Amino acid sequence: MPFNSQAFALLIRKDWREKAGADVPSSWDELIQLAAAFTNEDPDGNGKKDTAGMVVPGSTTRGYLTWWFSTMLWSEGGDFVKKQGDGYTAAVDDPASVKAVEKLQAMFCDSKVVQPGASTADSATTHTVFESGKGGIYLTGPYMLPRFDGSLGKDMYEVVAAPPGAGGEAAALAEGENVYLMAGSGNEKGQQAFAEFAASPAGQKIGLGLENGGIIVRLPVNTTVDGAAERKDPRWDVFQKVYDEHGRNAPALPNWATVRQISSEGLNGVVSECSRDVAGAMGELADEIDAELEKQGAKG
Repeated sequence: MPFNSQAFALLIRKDWREKAGADVPSSWDELIQLAAAFTNEDPDGNGKKDTAGMVVPGSTTRGYLTWWFSTMLWSEGGDFVKKQGDGYTAAVDDPASVKAVEKLQAMFCDSKVVQPGASTADSATTHTVFESGKGGIYLTGPYMLPRFDGSLGKDMYEVVAAPPGAGGEAAALAEGENVYLMAGSGNEKGQQAFAEFAASPAGQKIGLGLENGGIIVRLPVNTTVDGAAERKDPRWDVFQKVYDEHGRNAPALPNWATVRQISSEGLNGVVSECSRDVAGAMGELADEIDAELEKQGAKG
């Protein structure tokens, strides 16, 4: 039984953007240009080149790089896998995917707009980079707003939808969590009652954390509950609109987590080794993904 959903949007240092004289980016190319300005133009005014434009969890741990990059890849018109017949086949070596990965590699290797150590950073590290004023653009979920409001300050950053890329689509990763009813339970009626309550208006409002501070419902799954209105914070509505209009789930594979891990390791290889030929590396990654799809019985 679904009880929570979420999508990802950009947190941008508003004061840095205004100092750079830039508008809110309307494409991924403009977003990367803004990241370059944040990296090179001393946005915090301390006279040092010690800020990063883009904050990226590029670690292979739990497939973080794939998790972050999926929004960019889809917006650029690429994908990890695509439908083929009754199953899937690798798509990371398609032309649009290769171009997107080349942009990713350039962010790490040429323009160097990501934070130092990005290729080994997990989300615990990147949260700190953004809230400490060392990074200016962070693609993340709505669950970070309370923390950053307290550590950085609500007026210091803005929440905007990730822009379209070369593919013309403003796609964004969407996720969610479920209540699971366990087979063999000695209290099936209790399980059912809890699941129904978790998805009910009353349960969803408790999950918003308004009275208890514990946010376990980011975006309500019950359409009668308006999360942004309940919170009286329009920033949450940005995430809701992203989810409704541009949210995209990971492919429905028997085991997406394994494919995510394989692809993260392949992507990490081209951002960690700047001399790697992207097209060749993505061809090798496609073979690995196809082998895994075959193993899962999901190869088209």
